Amino acid sequence: MGIYARAPQSKFKPAPEGLHQGVCCDIWEPWTETSPFHGGLVDKTRIVWQIAEQDAEHGQPFEVSQIYTLSLHEKAKLCQHLESWRGRKFTEAEKREFDLEVLLGVNCQVQVVHVIKDDGRVFANVQAIVPLGKGQTKLRVAGDFVRRKDRKDSASVSDGTGPVDQNDDDVPF
Repeated sequence: MGIYARAPQSKFKPAPEGLHQGVCCDIWEPWTETSPFHGGLVDKTRIVWQIAEQDAEHGQPFEVSQIYTLSLHEKAKLCQHLESWRGRKFTEAEKREFDLEVLLGVNCQVQVVHVIKDDGRVFANVQAIVPLGKGQTKLRVAGDFVRRKDRKDSASVSDGTGPVDQNDDDVPF
């Protein structure tokens, strides 16, 4: 009789792979962690999107997220994703004054890819972010979504009326 290791059981269902319409629903408060790559401490944040595709079992939109180093250096993933999303490079002046909170409620298309860990767990990662296609109807954040920073106080529930730019050709950041 053999002894076999089993993958941890999880009820978590990752978002499906592919290009999905999404809306930015949360930006986590920054935290600091040690980075061997940077040789010291770096500030990090997580950006979260709800995508149009719904988890049929729970009746809620899937959520995908990406952790970023808080850097708008041209080689930083955050800078690359934001410039791809907005469709143009940042000027130096824009980099100095950019507030991530302006992303809340902004629509995009999110490329989701799956990463399978050695233990069999599947994670949905954000590979790329591009502007919303011309003529696409904009999504709103689900009405029962609560931002992470507000979850201690369950009375603070988003009403889904976050900023929505009506001009299909313009990303407001």
